[in-house]
Amino acid sequence: MMEDSAFSDEFCRFIQTCVTSVDAAELLLKLARQPERWFEPPELARSLAPATTISEADLARYLAQFQAGGLVAIGPDKRIQYRPASGTHAKHVEMLAQAYKERPVTLFRVIYALRDLKIQSFADAFKLIRK
Repeated sequence: MMEDSAFSDEFCRFIQTCVTSVDAAELLLKLARQPERWFEPPELARSLAPATTISEADLARYLAQFQAGGLVAIGPDKRIQYRPASGTHAKHVEMLAQAYKERPVTLFRVIYALRDLKIQSFADAFKLIRK
């Protein structure tokens, strides 16, 4: 069973930068379950339905985050493949999969708390500018 200590600072930074929503987590885990496969973006989004519905804009944003985070390769034909840039990246995705399976409520709370923290930090930056 996954312990709270598994939600390390490093793992939380990974979540905050690469997995900014539960939909993004489900999308990344779908890619990771079939690492040899190249997905067309619309097909990838449809494969999560009916449990998860992702708009084209959100899909594009999540895939860009994954690419920037070193988690996927995007081919010239725009198809996507799970391809972690390092063992650390792969380990974080394995931890994400384990948390999703064993501690989903905790994972969801962490994802949204980190997102809210990022929004609050952004808002606080504007408060400092006005002073």
